[in-house]
Amino acid sequence: MRLGVLDVGSNTVHLLVVDAHPGARPLPAHSHKVELRLAELIDKGGAIGDAGIERLIAVIHEALQAAEDKGVEEVLPFATSAVREATNADALLARVKEETGVTLPVLTGTEEARLTFLAARRWFGWSSGKLLVLDIGGGSLEVAFGLDEEPVADASLPLGAGRLTAAWLPGDPPDPADVRALRRHVRTEIARHVGTFARHGSPDHAVATSKTFRQLARICGAARSADGLYVQRTLNRKSLEEWVPKLAAMSEARRAALPGVSAGRAAQVLAGALVAEAAMELFGVDEVEICPWALREGVILRRLDHLPTP
Repeated sequence: MRLGVLDVGSNTVHLLVVDAHPGARPLPAHSHKVELRLAELIDKGGAIGDAGIERLIAVIHEALQAAEDKGVEEVLPFATSAVREATNADALLARVKEETGVTLPVLTGTEEARLTFLAARRWFGWSSGKLLVLDIGGGSLEVAFGLDEEPVADASLPLGAGRLTAAWLPGDPPDPADVRALRRHVRTEIARHVGTFARHGSPDHAVATSKTFRQLARICGAARSADGLYVQRTLNRKSLEEWVPKLAAMSEARRAALPGVSAGRAAQVLAGALVAEAAMELFGVDEVEICPWALREGVILRRLDHLPTP
C-alpha cells in the first residue's frame, strides 16, 4: 500500500510518501517539504500567531494535494515540539481540523524518542547490540538507549537547533559571549540526564539521525546525500570539535556555502553543532553513525506493525 506520513515539525512540514507492506522495508516514492520554522514563530507569550497558523494550514493543504496526486491510501499526520509547547496549541489544532479536515495528533517527547529509536533499530538490526540514538530537531533533542526495539531509557530535551538559535544567538555572526553562554546551557541540560542512561551500561553502537546531524557529518567530510542511502556516514567528535569555533566565527552566508548546508538551515547549524558536541562528549561517544531513518520512518513502521499480514 502507499502511505504518506505528514510531519509538522519545528523546522519543516514534510510529507513523505512510501510504498510499504508488512515485513518489507518502506520504499520512498515522493517527498514534499516546506521550511516553515514553527519554532521561530512562537512569540514571547509562547503562542504561534495567526499568520503562522494560516501559513501552516496552507502548507497542509499543499501536502494533502500532493498526497492525493501520488495516490496515497492513508496519511499519517503528527506534530512535534513546536506545536506541543505552544500555549495556543488547542486552538491551533482546532483550526487545522476545521480548515483542512486533518486531526493532527501531537507526539510527546517520549513518543518521539521511542519511534526514532525503533527506526534506528530496524535500520541497523539486532547485531548492533545496545543502541544509543541521538536526534536533534528544530525544537528538541531526543536521546534513547536500549537493546530491543523499545528503549530502556529515553529523554526529550528543549535543545532543538531552531529554538536555541532564536533564543540565544541573535547576532550574525553571533557574539562570542552568547556562544559561550549557550554552550554552558546546553551542557548543563544534557548533564542532568546522563546518569539515567549510564546505569544501563555503555552502548555497542552510537547512532544519530536528523538533518542537523547529516549536515554536520557532511561538513566534517562524510559522503554526499546524492551518493545514496547505503553509503556509511559517520561524525567524529574530534572533527566536530575542530569545526565548532569555525562555525561560530562565520556569518550565516558563509555557513550556507559549506558542503551539505542549506540556506534555510545555515543559521541553525552552529546551535546544532554545540548540542551534538555536548551530547557526544557527555555520553562518552567518540563517533556516531548517521542513520537514514528517523521519526517519520518510525511512525510508518509502527503503522505497518498493526496491519494484518496478507
